[in-house]
Amino acid sequence: MCGRNKWPSELSNRLILELVVLSLGGVTVFQALMLDGMKKTSPAIASAMLNLAPGFIFVVAGCLRFERVDLKCRYTRAKIVGTLLCLGGAITMSILQSPATPPGRRSPDLAAWVVGCLCLLGAVLVLSGTIILQAATLIRFPAPFTLCAMTSLIGALLTGMFQVFTTGRLGPGTPQISTGIILSLVFVGSLVSSVSIMYQTWVLEKKGPVLVSLFSPTQTVGSAIFSALFLGRVVQPASILGMVFLFSGLYAVLWAKKKEGHVLPPADRVVADDIEKPLLLPR
Repeated sequence: MCGRNKWPSELSNRLILELVVLSLGGVTVFQALMLDGMKKTSPAIASAMLNLAPGFIFVVAGCLRFERVDLKCRYTRAKIVGTLLCLGGAITMSILQSPATPPGRRSPDLAAWVVGCLCLLGAVLVLSGTIILQAATLIRFPAPFTLCAMTSLIGALLTGMFQVFTTGRLGPGTPQISTGIILSLVFVGSLVSSVSIMYQTWVLEKKGPVLVSLFSPTQTVGSAIFSALFLGRVVQPASILGMVFLFSGLYAVLWAKKKEGHVLPPADRVVADDIEKPLLLPR
Protein backbone atom coordinates (compact mmCIF):
# COMPACT_ATOMS: atom_id res chain seq x y z
CA MET A 1 0.00 0.00 0.00
CA CYS A 2 2.91 2.35 0.61
CA GLY A 3 5.90 0.27 -0.60
CA ARG A 4 8.61 1.99 -2.57
CA ASN A 5 8.34 -0.63 -5.31
CA LYS A 6 4.88 0.72 -6.16
CA TRP A 7 6.13 4.24 -6.76
CA PRO A 8 6.46 5.41 -10.37
CA SER A 9 9.97 5.45 -11.81
CA GLU A 10 9.73 9.22 -12.25
CA LEU A 11 7.30 12.01 -11.41
CA SER A 12 5.99 13.26 -14.73
CA ASN A 13 4.53 16.73 -15.15
CA ARG A 14 1.08 15.17 -15.51
CA LEU A 15 1.42 13.26 -12.24
CA ILE A 16 2.67 16.35 -10.40
CA LEU A 17 -0.28 18.34 -11.73
CA GLU A 18 -2.69 15.61 -10.60
CA LEU A 19 -1.15 15.63 -7.10
CA VAL A 20 -1.52 19.41 -6.86
CA VAL A 21 -5.13 19.34 -8.09
CA LEU A 22 -5.98 16.49 -5.70
CA SER A 23 -4.43 18.41 -2.81
CA LEU A 24 -6.08 21.71 -3.69
CA GLY A 25 -9.50 20.20 -4.31
CA GLY A 26 -9.61 17.36 -1.81
CA VAL A 27 -7.98 19.20 1.11
CA THR A 28 -8.14 22.99 0.81
CA VAL A 29 -11.25 23.73 -1.25
CA PHE A 30 -13.34 20.80 -0.01
CA GLN A 31 -12.59 21.43 3.67
CA ALA A 32 -13.18 25.18 3.37
CA LEU A 33 -16.55 24.76 1.66
CA MET A 34 -17.62 21.90 3.92
CA LEU A 35 -16.75 23.66 7.19
CA ASP A 36 -18.33 26.94 6.10
CA GLY A 37 -21.46 25.14 4.96
CA MET A 38 -21.63 23.12 8.18
CA LYS A 39 -21.30 26.33 10.21
CA LYS A 40 -24.27 27.88 8.41
CA THR A 41 -26.45 24.73 8.47
CA SER A 42 -25.80 21.71 10.70
CA PRO A 43 -23.64 18.56 10.80
CA ALA A 44 -26.63 16.43 9.79
CA ILE A 45 -27.19 18.51 6.66
CA ALA A 46 -23.49 18.42 5.80
CA SER A 47 -23.49 14.64 6.13
CA ALA A 48 -26.65 14.36 4.03
CA MET A 49 -25.28 16.51 1.23
CA LEU A 50 -22.22 14.26 0.95
CA ASN A 51 -24.58 11.55 -0.26
CA LEU A 52 -25.01 13.52 -3.46
CA ALA A 53 -21.50 12.40 -4.44
CA PRO A 54 -22.53 8.92 -5.73
CA GLY A 55 -25.09 10.56 -8.00
CA PHE A 56 -22.60 13.04 -9.41
CA ILE A 57 -20.01 10.29 -9.86
CA PHE A 58 -22.55 8.23 -11.78
CA VAL A 59 -23.41 11.17 -14.06
CA VAL A 60 -19.77 12.04 -14.75
CA ALA A 61 -18.85 8.40 -15.32
CA GLY A 62 -21.73 8.04 -17.77
CA CYS A 63 -20.70 11.17 -19.68
CA LEU A 64 -17.09 9.95 -19.87
CA ARG A 65 -18.28 6.46 -20.90
CA PHE A 66 -16.79 4.81 -17.85
CA GLU A 67 -20.31 3.75 -16.84
CA ARG A 68 -22.59 1.71 -19.08
CA VAL A 69 -25.71 3.72 -19.97
CA ASP A 70 -28.37 2.14 -22.17
CA LEU A 71 -31.84 3.60 -21.74
CA LYS A 72 -33.37 0.46 -23.27
CA CYS A 73 -31.91 -1.66 -20.46
CA ARG A 74 -34.02 -1.96 -17.32
CA TYR A 75 -30.92 -1.96 -15.15
CA THR A 76 -29.84 1.39 -16.56
CA ARG A 77 -33.30 2.75 -15.79
CA ALA A 78 -33.02 1.32 -12.28
CA LYS A 79 -29.69 3.11 -11.84
CA ILE A 80 -31.22 6.39 -12.98
CA VAL A 81 -34.21 6.00 -10.65
CA GLY A 82 -31.90 5.08 -7.80
CA THR A 83 -29.73 8.11 -8.46
CA LEU A 84 -32.79 10.37 -8.43
CA LEU A 85 -33.95 8.82 -5.15
CA CYS A 86 -30.51 9.44 -3.68
CA LEU A 87 -30.54 13.07 -4.79
CA GLY A 88 -34.13 13.51 -3.62
CA GLY A 89 -33.34 12.11 -0.19
CA ALA A 90 -30.37 14.43 0.27
CA ILE A 91 -32.36 17.45 -0.88
CA THR A 92 -35.24 16.48 1.44
CA MET A 93 -32.91 16.39 4.42
CA SER A 94 -31.25 19.65 3.37
CA ILE A 95 -34.57 21.49 3.23
CA LEU A 96 -36.45 19.92 6.14
CA GLN A 97 -33.72 19.09 8.66
CA SER A 98 -33.26 22.72 9.68
CA PRO A 99 -31.93 23.46 13.16
CA ALA A 100 -34.59 23.96 15.80
CA THR A 101 -34.66 27.42 17.33
CA PRO A 102 -34.25 27.39 21.14
CA PRO A 103 -36.67 29.55 23.14
CA GLY A 104 -35.63 33.18 23.30
CA ARG A 105 -33.47 33.06 20.18
CA ARG A 106 -34.35 34.36 16.75
CA SER A 107 -34.84 32.03 13.83
CA PRO A 108 -31.86 31.12 11.66
CA ASP A 109 -31.10 33.50 8.83
CA LEU A 110 -32.65 32.04 5.69
CA ALA A 111 -30.02 33.65 3.47
CA ALA A 112 -27.22 32.11 5.53
CA TRP A 113 -28.99 28.75 5.36
CA VAL A 114 -29.17 28.93 1.55
CA VAL A 115 -25.53 30.00 1.30
CA GLY A 116 -24.55 27.13 3.57
CA CYS A 117 -26.39 24.60 1.39
CA LEU A 118 -24.70 26.05 -1.71
CA CYS A 119 -21.30 25.73 -0.03
CA LEU A 120 -22.05 22.11 0.80
CA LEU A 121 -23.19 21.47 -2.77
CA GLY A 122 -19.94 22.96 -4.07
CA ALA A 123 -17.99 20.76 -1.66
CA VAL A 124 -19.79 17.68 -2.99
CA LEU A 125 -18.96 18.63 -6.58
CA VAL A 126 -15.31 19.07 -5.65
CA LEU A 127 -15.34 15.75 -3.78
CA SER A 128 -16.86 13.91 -6.75
CA GLY A 129 -14.25 15.26 -9.14
CA THR A 130 -11.49 14.46 -6.67
CA ILE A 131 -12.61 10.83 -6.28
CA ILE A 132 -12.66 10.27 -10.03
CA LEU A 133 -9.25 11.95 -10.44
CA GLN A 134 -7.91 9.92 -7.53
CA ALA A 135 -9.01 6.69 -9.19
CA ALA A 136 -7.15 7.73 -12.34
CA THR A 137 -4.03 8.74 -10.40
CA LEU A 138 -3.92 5.40 -8.56
CA ILE A 139 -3.40 3.68 -11.91
CA ARG A 140 -0.05 5.46 -12.31
CA PHE A 141 0.70 5.70 -8.58
CA PRO A 142 -0.65 2.46 -6.99
CA ALA A 143 0.42 3.32 -3.43
CA PRO A 144 -2.68 4.61 -1.58
CA PHE A 145 -1.00 5.47 1.74
CA THR A 146 1.86 7.32 0.07
CA LEU A 147 -0.56 9.15 -2.19
CA CYS A 148 -2.64 10.26 0.81
CA ALA A 149 0.46 11.40 2.70
CA MET A 150 1.70 13.44 -0.26
CA THR A 151 -1.64 15.07 -1.02
CA SER A 152 -2.23 15.84 2.67
CA LEU A 153 1.19 17.51 2.97
CA ILE A 154 0.73 19.51 -0.22
CA GLY A 155 -2.82 20.40 0.85
CA ALA A 156 -1.61 21.64 4.24
CA LEU A 157 0.96 23.88 2.55
CA LEU A 158 -1.62 25.20 0.08
CA THR A 159 -4.09 25.86 2.91
CA GLY A 160 -1.46 27.81 4.84
CA MET A 161 -0.62 29.84 1.74
CA PHE A 162 -4.31 30.53 1.18
CA GLN A 163 -4.72 31.81 4.74
CA VAL A 164 -1.70 34.09 4.42
CA PHE A 165 -3.06 35.41 1.12
CA THR A 166 -6.57 36.08 2.47
CA THR A 167 -5.81 37.24 6.03
CA GLY A 168 -2.22 38.43 5.78
CA ARG A 169 -1.02 36.17 8.59
CA LEU A 170 -0.70 32.53 9.59
CA GLY A 171 -2.43 31.61 12.83
CA PRO A 172 -5.36 29.79 14.45
CA GLY A 173 -7.75 32.47 13.17
CA THR A 174 -9.22 33.56 16.50
CA PRO A 175 -7.78 34.08 20.01
CA GLN A 176 -10.57 31.92 21.44
CA ILE A 177 -8.81 28.81 20.13
CA SER A 178 -6.81 27.41 23.04
CA THR A 179 -3.97 24.92 23.09
CA GLY A 180 -6.42 22.19 24.11
CA ILE A 181 -8.58 22.83 21.06
CA ILE A 182 -5.53 22.72 18.80
CA LEU A 183 -4.46 19.40 20.32
CA SER A 184 -8.00 18.07 19.83
CA LEU A 185 -7.92 19.08 16.17
CA VAL A 186 -4.54 17.40 15.73
CA PHE A 187 -5.89 14.25 17.38
CA VAL A 188 -9.00 14.19 15.21
CA GLY A 189 -7.04 14.97 12.05
CA SER A 190 -4.24 12.47 12.65
CA LEU A 191 -6.06 9.53 14.19
CA VAL A 192 -9.53 9.80 12.69
CA SER A 193 -9.54 11.68 9.40
CA SER A 194 -6.15 10.47 8.15
CA VAL A 195 -6.86 6.81 8.90
CA SER A 196 -10.32 7.09 7.33
CA ILE A 197 -9.00 8.78 4.19
CA MET A 198 -6.12 6.33 3.78
CA TYR A 199 -8.30 3.26 4.00
CA GLN A 200 -10.94 4.80 1.75
CA THR A 201 -8.21 5.38 -0.83
CA TRP A 202 -7.02 1.80 -0.41
CA VAL A 203 -10.55 0.48 -0.96
CA LEU A 204 -10.88 2.87 -3.91
CA GLU A 205 -7.87 1.22 -5.54
CA LYS A 206 -9.04 -2.32 -4.80
CA LYS A 207 -12.80 -2.09 -5.35
CA GLY A 208 -13.54 1.23 -7.05
CA PRO A 209 -15.61 4.31 -6.14
CA VAL A 210 -18.96 2.50 -6.12
CA LEU A 211 -18.09 0.31 -3.15
CA VAL A 212 -16.64 3.33 -1.32
CA SER A 213 -19.87 5.27 -1.86
CA LEU A 214 -21.89 2.26 -0.66
CA PHE A 215 -21.21 3.14 2.97
CA SER A 216 -21.56 6.92 2.72
CA PRO A 217 -25.27 7.06 3.76
CA THR A 218 -24.43 5.48 7.11
CA GLN A 219 -22.65 8.65 8.18
CA THR A 220 -25.88 10.59 7.61
CA VAL A 221 -27.70 8.48 10.16
CA GLY A 222 -24.79 8.63 12.58
CA SER A 223 -24.42 12.39 12.22
CA ALA A 224 -28.13 12.97 12.81
CA ILE A 225 -28.13 10.75 15.90
CA PHE A 226 -25.01 12.32 17.43
CA SER A 227 -26.27 15.82 16.59
CA ALA A 228 -29.45 15.05 18.50
CA LEU A 229 -27.55 13.58 21.45
CA PHE A 230 -24.73 16.10 21.85
CA LEU A 231 -25.87 19.26 20.04
CA GLY A 232 -29.57 19.21 20.86
CA ARG A 233 -30.66 19.02 17.21
CA VAL A 234 -34.18 17.81 16.49
CA VAL A 235 -34.48 15.00 13.95
CA GLN A 236 -37.55 15.83 11.89
CA PRO A 237 -39.80 12.95 10.76
CA ALA A 238 -39.39 14.11 7.17
CA SER A 239 -35.63 13.72 7.56
CA ILE A 240 -36.13 10.05 8.37
CA LEU A 241 -38.05 9.75 5.10
CA GLY A 242 -35.12 11.43 3.35
CA MET A 243 -32.75 8.87 4.88
CA VAL A 244 -34.96 6.08 3.54
CA PHE A 245 -34.77 7.64 0.07
CA LEU A 246 -30.98 7.88 0.36
CA PHE A 247 -30.52 4.24 1.30
CA SER A 248 -33.13 2.99 -1.17
CA GLY A 249 -31.69 4.96 -4.06
CA LEU A 250 -28.09 4.01 -3.44
CA TYR A 251 -28.79 0.33 -3.00
CA ALA A 252 -31.03 0.34 -6.08
CA VAL A 253 -28.05 1.57 -8.09
CA LEU A 254 -25.77 -1.09 -6.63
CA TRP A 255 -28.36 -3.82 -7.22
CA ALA A 256 -28.76 -2.74 -10.84
CA LYS A 257 -25.00 -2.67 -11.39
CA LYS A 258 -24.55 -6.15 -10.01
CA LYS A 259 -27.40 -7.54 -12.13
CA GLU A 260 -26.11 -5.62 -15.12
CA GLY A 261 -22.79 -7.43 -14.94
CA HIS A 262 -24.49 -10.80 -15.45
CA VAL A 263 -26.25 -9.81 -18.68
CA LEU A 264 -23.29 -8.13 -20.40
CA PRO A 265 -21.06 -9.85 -22.93
CA PRO A 266 -17.72 -10.97 -21.43
CA ALA A 267 -15.86 -8.17 -23.26
CA ASP A 268 -18.00 -5.47 -21.65
CA ARG A 269 -18.31 -7.04 -18.23
CA VAL A 270 -14.89 -5.79 -17.07
CA VAL A 271 -15.89 -2.17 -17.68
CA ALA A 272 -19.37 -2.38 -16.21
CA ASP A 273 -18.66 -4.31 -13.03
CA ASP A 274 -16.77 -1.60 -11.16
CA ILE A 275 -17.84 -3.07 -7.82
CA GLU A 276 -14.85 -5.37 -8.32
CA LYS A 277 -12.71 -3.05 -10.47
CA PRO A 278 -11.71 0.60 -10.18
CA LEU A 279 -13.86 3.08 -12.09
CA LEU A 280 -11.05 4.20 -14.39
CA LEU A 281 -9.32 1.21 -15.91
CA PRO A 282 -6.14 1.44 -18.01
CA ARG A 283 -7.08 1.21 -21.62
